[in-house]
Amino acid sequence: MLSSKQRAYLRGLANKENAIFQIGKGGINDEILKELDIVLEKRELIKITVLETSFMSTRGACEAICEEIGAEPVQCIGNKVVIYRMARAKDNRKIQLPK
Repeated sequence: MLSSKQRAYLRGLANKENAIFQIGKGGINDEILKELDIVLEKRELIKITVLETSFMSTRGACEAICEEIGAEPVQCIGNKVVIYRMARAKDNRKIQLPK
């Protein structure tokens, strides 16, 4: 569980990033989850856009993704979702969270 200070730090980092995934009318399937898992292992923090054509709400998509891949929601605002998961391999850890 992230503290409010850690969440604020991650929101600041994500502010400069572009969304690298889009959730559309196909919803969240195994292929997307597999790709998200791979990218989270390398980047730890990613931004996702939920398109208007999606049958899921932004918050619903965020909760479903985080539950399936074991990530932490950082921010759900508008049609953007930011999620974080610490890399499992110690060599891949790039983000140092404040205490």
